[in-house]
Amino acid sequence: MQQSKHHKVFVVGVGMTKFEKPGRKDGWDYPQMAKESGTKALADAGIGFDLVEQAHVGYVYGESTAGQRAVYELGMTGIPITNVNNNCSTGSTALYLAAQAIRGGLADCTLALGFEKMQPGSLSSSWEDREQPMMRHMLALAEIWEFAMPPAPYMFGAAGREHMDKYGTTAEHFAKIGHKNHRHSVNNPYAQFQREYSLEEIQDAQSIYEPLTKLMCSPTSDGSAAAILASERFVEEHDLADQAVEIVGQAMVTDLPGTLESGSAITLVGADMSRRAADLVYEQAQISADDVDVIELHDCFATNELLTYEALSLCAEGEGGKLVDNNDTTYGGRWVVNPSGGLISKGHPLGATGLAQCSELTWQLRGTADKRQVDGASVALQHNIGLGGAAVVTAYRPAQR
Repeated sequence: MQQSKHHKVFVVGVGMTKFEKPGRKDGWDYPQMAKESGTKALADAGIGFDLVEQAHVGYVYGESTAGQRAVYELGMTGIPITNVNNNCSTGSTALYLAAQAIRGGLADCTLALGFEKMQPGSLSSSWEDREQPMMRHMLALAEIWEFAMPPAPYMFGAAGREHMDKYGTTAEHFAKIGHKNHRHSVNNPYAQFQREYSLEEIQDAQSIYEPLTKLMCSPTSDGSAAAILASERFVEEHDLADQAVEIVGQAMVTDLPGTLESGSAITLVGADMSRRAADLVYEQAQISADDVDVIELHDCFATNELLTYEALSLCAEGEGGKLVDNNDTTYGGRWVVNPSGGLISKGHPLGATGLAQCSELTWQLRGTADKRQVDGASVALQHNIGLGGAAVVTAYRPAQR
């Protein structure tokens, strides 16, 4: 179906909590997190919860119907509430579903909400008596790179090593990405880390899986984020055009036929999914990477940020290191990538991450991002990926421009 036959979708309200180290705040359970982000998003939109017709709620670690329990902090109105789990792209998957309802003409106002209450330390599985969803990916990767623990740094670290072997990228390129994102987060009051580390501190930090040190890896985090989406009719009726940001392109792509047979660590961690999703979004929005001003992308590890530069066509395959060397992905460069500090420094509460990205880009396009503001930002791109797998890419423009 052509994009023109779809209804337009607008972000009219966003809100998020500060992202925190797990367990740092006493008594801060997921209902409290969700109440804070959801209440902020409703206030930003200037509407009551009674106008929300559907809610899509993302979290990875939690009991079934935790989405209902979270949304009930905002009100109990009998609306459909779905619980969403798509690994690290959970928040963007909730956003995708909330947008689909409006795009298809099934609702005029929806809520996408994400939260996570995490355990400290590396990600671990919850169930040991059944097939792990990522097992086939892990076995395919172990045939190329010797298996190591913990699994996530191993997978993304191996992809970085493959890039180094194929294209001459260096460990310093990845360290510079970590350095950039920690520097950006200094201006983000919502970020878990707000300290600028020197390049040497990042390079000399504890090695997790070469070339990744601890300061090139996203931390586990607690937190929540939310977005209110609306139709064109709703925007007009409630006089929200001045603050509305249109979703001008959006795509979700899951693993492709060649993922497991690729013999490539880069493909196994989702680069092809990301590339396909980005290409679809550029086509829908009638834009190219050159039209984009500001990007929030999935830097779960510094290696993945560089791989994603290429998947989003910011540069040719193998040339991600050049963007780093030329300072093309920070203030004063061709794009500002992860002005929020990204996952590496802002934090990564899995269910909330995609909606925190949406919040940041909404503020950027409204011109309200304070010290993080990208001058004249008029086109924004969001990339969120979960292994096993799903990549969600979304393009935004202000409604009034």
